[in-house]
Formats: sequence, structure tokens, C-alpha cells
Amino acid sequence: MGLTVSNKEINKTSIKCNESFQVTLSLTAAPDIVSNPTDIVLILDRSGSMAGSPLTNMKNGAKKFIDIIDEATDGTQDGQIGNGSRIGIVSFADTATQNTQLITSVADLKAAVDSLNAGGSTNHADAFTKALDLFDMSSSNAKVMVMFTDGVTTAGGNPNTVATQAKAEGVIIYCIGLSGNGGIDVQALNDWSSDPDSAYVAITPNDTELEDLFEDLANNISKPGATNIVLTDKISDCFKITAMSAPTKGTASLLDSNTIEWKIDELGVTQSEGASLVFTVQHNGVCTGTTVVNESIAYSDTEGNTATFPNPTIEIDCSNIIIEPCPDPIDVSINGCEDSIEFDLGDVSLESLGHIFQFDVSINDVCPNKRVALAILLNEIDCNDEEHTRGMKTLTIPALTGTTCQNVTLRCIKFVIPGDIDNGSSCAMCSTKKYKVRLIANYIDFDFKCCDIEI
Repeated sequence: MGLTVSNKEINKTSIKCNESFQVTLSLTAAPDIVSNPTDIVLILDRSGSMAGSPLTNMKNGAKKFIDIIDEATDGTQDGQIGNGSRIGIVSFADTATQNTQLITSVADLKAAVDSLNAGGSTNHADAFTKALDLFDMSSSNAKVMVMFTDGVTTAGGNPNTVATQAKAEGVIIYCIGLSGNGGIDVQALNDWSSDPDSAYVAITPNDTELEDLFEDLANNISKPGATNIVLTDKISDCFKITAMSAPTKGTASLLDSNTIEWKIDELGVTQSEGASLVFTVQHNGVCTGTTVVNESIAYSDTEGNTATFPNPTIEIDCSNIIIEPCPDPIDVSINGCEDSIEFDLGDVSLESLGHIFQFDVSINDVCPNKRVALAILLNEIDCNDEEHTRGMKTLTIPALTGTTCQNVTLRCIKFVIPGDIDNGSSCAMCSTKKYKVRLIANYIDFDFKCCDIEI
């Protein structure tokens, strides 16, 4: 079957500035369909929410899936599934229907797909039951279900019970979800599918992508298991990789703070097999708003399998970050043939060495609709353990909106400490410097009023 699933997912939809989230990469591969005949049941959602373009695109995807399997099993699209493999069609709404048995006629399979009309509720349990009934458990053929749905369960029993039974009897279950048509239960799809969940579940919000999802799955099912896999994942410069777990199969290494390389010698060569890799990514404070996680992702193997990965985005909220702006630059220019230049920088002095401090600080549990005053006091400690003032800054934090208290982070608060300040001691200028920083914060706004009662 080759590479049957390639997936990338993140465990959060939104984060605050500099927070972290997890990324999971998943791959699934299975043996060659020619030497390993396979019975495949396409389980197709025809509930009311599928009306219009979703149903049309699903039909196109299912028919393309059938054509690809037709050609893969005997080398040509001759209208017959070859070499012992078969396909069956089950559709569902209020109840499920076995639109075909497990057959080899491409024309009959496509006619069954074309006959589907949208209407009714969503009964996943009956769909799994009718699909499971199509299999001959005494057959040596591999057994695969491809469940497509665009909604949550609204009729029938508990589909997880039937899906669990099917997996216990050796059935591999893939789930394709369309999330942009009223929502799906992602956890339910994970529960129904084979493990690892992320390797057997693909979700798209756009029904125009359904044809591509069915096509990719069929192409990969028809190829042999994958060997000498190399997957290189480079994340956006908005993030950095801070931790990585050992993959469930193969080895992984960090090429740099933004790039992971995952290598697997073989996957799915003798039986359907999944593998996953989890790593932790931290926002680096550069980007805000809706941000694409990936810069690029590349896959290769000896068999020439193709891998299509989702391109997840995450919402980054930096509304509570206050950054002291950098000073305005002074423009300097020099003519092309001049070897040197003299330029008056005005009141800026560059005569002595010193230090530039840049502090970050968080004020916790700031109530809404109240401004906060913050003072930062910086003292230097000389070699006699005496303190000398080196600088003070006072800042006003604007009032926050919302209904709950929030943490406010202030970043890039700068102090310039010249190295030639006389601190009254005999310490050498280049000796180790010690400082103490003190913070004072209080609300500016309050609702207290003195009583006007006279006694």
C-alpha cells in the first residue's frame, strides 16, 4: 500500500506571547496491494449537511479513489479491480445502506457513488456495522475501512463500540473529516481510527480539498511499504524548537533550532504500521496574530511515495506585552569615494565603556480597567558591599480590557550604565560588577471615596 497517511497537527489553537505548544508528525505505511490483496470499504456520509458542493466533491474523490485502486491492482484502468482486491460502498444518514457488496466492477462502484443524495441525520454506528458486515473474516485479504464524515453523531448507538470491535478483528480504519460544514467531533474520529490517531485521521475545513485527500490516500494505499524515509521539518522563524521526544520508530535529530530531521529505515513493509514524532515549539516574540507554524516540510523514501502534510496555523496573542521602544537612529551617509568621515552625533557620548541592561518583568493578576504604575530602581554594589544608585525608571501600564485579571509582561526595559561613574571606592573598572534591582508597582486608579459625614 505504501505511505497511506502523512499528518501534522498541533495541540493548541492559540497561545500567549512566548508560550509553547506541541507538534506531532505522523506517518503510516502498509504493504503492496498487488502482493497483499485488500478489501476496502468506502463509508460515505450523505447526511443533510452534505448537500451541494460537499457531496459533489466527495463523489469525485471516491470515484478517483476507485480508479487509482483499479490501475494499481493490475497495471491498467480496465474497469476491474484485480489480483484479488475488492471495494465496497456503504453510505449513511439516518441509517446506513450497503450500496454494493465487496466487488471488482469499477462501473458498478461508481454508479453506487453517483446515486447518493444528501438528506437526514448522521448515524455513524450503523455505518460501521454495515461496513463490518461486508467483510469475510475468514478471508486472508487485508481489511480496510475509509470513513468519511462532515458532522457529529446525531442518530443511532455508540459508533465507538462498533469501531473498536472492527479494529479488534484486524480491520484498519482511516477517517477523513470535513470540519467546515458545521463541525465534527475530532476526538471521536481519533477514537474510531487505528493507532496512532494522528497517523490515520485527516481533516480539512474545505470541501474542495476532498478529492485530493481521497486521491492521496488511494495513491499511497496502492504502493509498497516505505523504506529509507527521510522527513525534514523546518518551522517558521516565529518559533524555536525547545524539546523533542524520541519517535515511536526511527531516529530524529535537531539540525538547528528550527529544523528537525526524522529518519526511518522501513515502515509498513510486512503489515500496516504507524509512527509518530512529538516535539515542543516556543513562540519567540517576533510574530503576533494568526501565524503559520511551518516554513517547509520535505519527505522522501526509496519507493517514491508522496506525502502531503497539513499546514497548521496558531493564533498568538501579544496584547499584554508592552515593549519600551528603541531610540531613534541618527542617519549617517558617506560619499562613494571618501575614505573617512567625521560626524557630529550631537549630545550622545561614546567616550567610555559601560553596560546596557535590558529587563523583562511580569506583573501578575492585573485587574481590568485600572492603570498600573511601575518603578524600577537599579543600584550598583561596590567591592565594599555598599549600594550606589545607577538609575530609575517609572512606567505607566495602560488599563486592560476584559472581565478577568490578567498577567502583563513588560519587555526590553533598558538602563545604560557608563563604566566611568565614580562609586567612591577603589574597585577596578574592569572588575565583576554587581547590581540590585527593586520593583515597586501599584494601581493608579481606584474607586475609594472618603465619607463626607461631619461629626
